[in-house]
Amino acid sequence: MRFILFLTVLFHAGFLFSEQPTNQKPNILFIMLDDLGKEWISCYGAEDIETPNIDALAAGGMKFNNAYSMPQCTPSRATLLTGKYPFRNGYVNHWDVPRWGIGYFDWKHKENTTFARLMKDLGYKTCAAGKWQINDFRVEPQVMKKHGFDDWAMWTGFETGNPASAERYQDPYINTPEGSKTYKGKFGPDIYTDYIIQFMKNHTEDPMCLYLPMALPHGPLVVTPDEPKASSKMDRHKAMVRYIDKLIGKLVKALEELAIRDKTILIFTTDNGSTGSITGTMKGTKVKGAKAKEIEAGVCAPFIVNCPGLVPSGKVTNALTDFSDLLPTFIELGGGKVPEDFLVDGLSIAPVILGKENDSKRKWIMALGFGPAKIDQNGVKPRDPFISRVIRDKKFKVWVSNQKEIIRLHDLNEDPWEQNNLIDSTEEAHKKAIRKFKKVLAWVPDKDARPLYTPRAKNSWDIR
Repeated sequence: MRFILFLTVLFHAGFLFSEQPTNQKPNILFIMLDDLGKEWISCYGAEDIETPNIDALAAGGMKFNNAYSMPQCTPSRATLLTGKYPFRNGYVNHWDVPRWGIGYFDWKHKENTTFARLMKDLGYKTCAAGKWQINDFRVEPQVMKKHGFDDWAMWTGFETGNPASAERYQDPYINTPEGSKTYKGKFGPDIYTDYIIQFMKNHTEDPMCLYLPMALPHGPLVVTPDEPKASSKMDRHKAMVRYIDKLIGKLVKALEELAIRDKTILIFTTDNGSTGSITGTMKGTKVKGAKAKEIEAGVCAPFIVNCPGLVPSGKVTNALTDFSDLLPTFIELGGGKVPEDFLVDGLSIAPVILGKENDSKRKWIMALGFGPAKIDQNGVKPRDPFISRVIRDKKFKVWVSNQKEIIRLHDLNEDPWEQNNLIDSTEEAHKKAIRKFKKVLAWVPDKDARPLYTPRAKNSWDIR
């Protein structure tokens, strides 16, 4: 009888220990730059800049070659927050809520549930600092909390009728749980980074999910505290990129000083390619910024994951992934599962990140979200019923028109700059590729959703 009792206690003890204790769950620090392509990250072959701290993340971690963001700000943010492609929640175009009013990223719609809310359910402390821009803090001062963040320091976005809010860099206008105000004499990127670091100091014993959507290096191109005399457009852009790299080094140093470096999975990426006014050199080729463009320079983002002891060191992977994979990845890293009644399009890449698998489960990845949205009598709407998009695998890529027709085919191994359209090729490999992507298109709805939000009373600054 005592032996049976011993086995029973042992069984239950084993069951409990098999669960991931809250204080042993890895932290997640997700850093997303605003408007920067691979041609400005030296570990990806950039020749006009040096980014030693970012390079160190790649050297000590995992660098992805085939990671898709969306082409613009709002679609990328909506996708990573929800794990869904924009055609489901309607954010298939850019929509600057504080500037244009009308729509907003509505927490009341289940389809807009964020990774932050789900990570809180797993016991995580959550914080965001940087650029949000998909809600208006004048209307919804606690919107970050409603989206699942315990704490935040967000540039409000350019609020129509409030000139001070245009500033994200010098004298930035920032919203925190205490409200919005100008931080005179401060440099915004320092505030966002320091806020995340302070949150980490306050919660070293808790698992943390941290979201740092940097304002840098999005225009306006400005001087930085380190290079106050930079005058030309290119000099200022380079100064901003160097400042990004400095802040990455500061974050890594903070993780080390707090003794949480080896339990913090740091993910570094960008929301889309560089702006078209900036040209960089990558591996001997001049690359014009391709934000909002279909070419790889617009949507194939730098993507680096680092955590000593958890993420393999010095690994370069061709595994496919896109921003819809982020939510399920965070959930799996946190020891949970995506709720069965919560639809996501992405697939977790946690096994790849942790070195348990060599490839992702993705057979293709997708990017969509070109141009600004429109409005009609019912509010915000997509520019077209079906938004153009690109889909690719490790070799082939297709461009899909707003008529839901494949109009371009490229072999990215042979033609990385997408100069040679193979759409009329009679080669079997090319026809097979088109057949594959047509099956993907058959899965995609014929009509994109409108942005999901509950209409509210008109604001004085609304554009209609």
